[in-house]
Amino acid sequence: MSDPNTYARDLVDLATPYWETEAELTRRFFASKPSKEVWTRYLKAAVYKELNPVIGYGPTDGFACGLHMEFSTLVDRFEGVDAGLDRRQFHNRLEQMIEEFMHYTVLAEVLEDLLGRPLTQDDPVQLGEDDKLNKLRHRYVNSDNVAVSAVMELTEGGGTATFREGAKLTGGEFETRLAAAFKVIADDEDGHVVHAADDLKGVVETPADFEAAKTALLDVSMQRLHMRNEMFSEPMSRTELDAYLTERGGTPINV
Repeated sequence: MSDPNTYARDLVDLATPYWETEAELTRRFFASKPSKEVWTRYLKAAVYKELNPVIGYGPTDGFACGLHMEFSTLVDRFEGVDAGLDRRQFHNRLEQMIEEFMHYTVLAEVLEDLLGRPLTQDDPVQLGEDDKLNKLRHRYVNSDNVAVSAVMELTEGGGTATFREGAKLTGGEFETRLAAAFKVIADDEDGHVVHAADDLKGVVETPADFEAAKTALLDVSMQRLHMRNEMFSEPMSRTELDAYLTERGGTPINV
């Protein structure tokens, strides 16, 4: 564990059992044949998450949602073009937020079909475990330890587990449309893990860096499972979730 070149790979290996467990939560949710009420609850929480991507946001007072705050910040920063602003970093951030808005759009369209009416701003709902996740990530993203803040990128999307499994969903017209929406998101996030791991290579350089990044990674990865389990109306009990995670080499954590 002393070679800095292995740290990024080791962190991916540590996260993998949590991603595999999230994939199983997704499969069990689909296999439960959710009712319209359960699908509605999930999709209202899902569109909230896309409007408020969990990238360490704090309070969004004064804005409609996290994306509104992010786009507003980007607009304000635009005056820095040709005045010291890194164009590529700016473009990358803009593209990321555009993707997040498209993810919201494809899921919102499915939810509107399910409800039989246009969405209102009151429809997106944040569930309790997602709120805990966002606050936990906010603390780590804003850490003074660069390795800790950098490893948060690796926790984005849970290795695309939910959307990768969701793209396989089959059934009637609703399931087909939802699978197509999931595929849009999965395709956009394809390669995200590789990119995040590459970014870690120049940041996690010492055993102390690795241990700090590991603690943050596992805390957030565990809370992601609680978040996803709640969104899916708990297809696993806490005992089942911990056992499944342990079988795959992960470590259940109290967060």
